[in-house]
Amino acid sequence: MTLFEIIVLAIIQGLTEFLPISSSAHLILPAEVLGWRNQGLAFDVAVHVGSLLAVMIYFRRDIFTMSVAFLQHGWRKEQTTDSRLAWFVVIATIPAVIAGFSLKDIIETHARSAAVIAVTTIVFGLLLWYADVKAKHVQKLESITLKQAVIIGFAQMLALIPGTSRSGITMTAGLMLGLDRESTARFSFLLSIPVILGAGLLAVKDLVEADTAVDWNALIYGAGFSFVAAYLCIFLFLSWISRIGMLPFVIYRLLLGAVLVAFIFW
Repeated sequence: MTLFEIIVLAIIQGLTEFLPISSSAHLILPAEVLGWRNQGLAFDVAVHVGSLLAVMIYFRRDIFTMSVAFLQHGWRKEQTTDSRLAWFVVIATIPAVIAGFSLKDIIETHARSAAVIAVTTIVFGLLLWYADVKAKHVQKLESITLKQAVIIGFAQMLALIPGTSRSGITMTAGLMLGLDRESTARFSFLLSIPVILGAGLLAVKDLVEADTAVDWNALIYGAGFSFVAAYLCIFLFLSWISRIGMLPFVIYRLLLGAVLVAFIFW
């Protein structure tokens, strides 16, 4: 890859990992639409490491308090708000882990195409719009229940399909369950930590087994630009989402889906 391609792909990953518009779709599209060479497994790992560091640093206080509470109260009958939230993050991650191991090969073989991305981009974009319009926006993250966490966890399984968007589908589920916009976004971002970490470890395992040459400059640039883009994305999204809602992202998804449909049939 050229330096320009490295920077563009890293910024795309950093921005789209946390926006409800699908990072996997946007990393696939340059190869499908622009004819760029596939960025490869090592680069995917690097940009995801950048995104993971960004979300962990941004939520460092939450992670610390939840971890301490989990260690102190996680195994007791009486839970604190933080220990209960830590449990819910763990429980909500389990469906995605099971689905990832079971369906990874099928998804990579049959679902990584512009046609699939076009359909899921439009369909799940409309679902996000419906959830945002119909949502009550009243419940705070601190009062989330086990049932709600489990439903959001099962919704996250759909993110294995390119174009769905992990953050998009978890926010859709959270909004439908009555969480306010900021709370559903925060829970979605916290859920991203074990998911990105697990996917990254699996990718590292595949990378080691593949025994391919590594362009370390590309990886360093990729991780760095991804980190900066992801951190700014999280900060701005949480600052604005209560005011602007999900409509701008829905419009973007519909426009992107229309472009993809035109590209497929052109």
